[in-house]
Amino acid sequence: MRSICVMRDIYKAISVFEAEFERVYGLSLNEAMVLCSLEEVTGEGMTSTAIAERTEMTPSHTSKVIRAVEDKKLIKRAIGEVDKRQMYFQLTDSGRERLQMVDREKIQIPELLKPLFVGLL
Repeated sequence: MRSICVMRDIYKAISVFEAEFERVYGLSLNEAMVLCSLEEVTGEGMTSTAIAERTEMTPSHTSKVIRAVEDKKLIKRAIGEVDKRQMYFQLTDSGRERLQMVDREKIQIPELLKPLFVGLL
């Protein structure tokens, strides 16, 4: 039973972190993960299937998150050059700027989660 209580505390810490992240940056964590996935992409871009695999979100949830960041003008879609049925996604200049802002500014990490970030920040 103790493990369930610890999981509850971790979930609450992540929830608090996400709320603060969204307040500061105007992005959910899932939206930020999509932007991060596209950050290193060159060429045509990345398909929604590849984004789903990279973020480990379901394809349907990935579609919703892609639509949200498209609506915020942070990513753009393009039709594939080889396969015109395929859609590819890339960061817009605004998307790159938003990611840079997230990198520059530090958001307070809840105490319970700080050990997970040791050596990463």
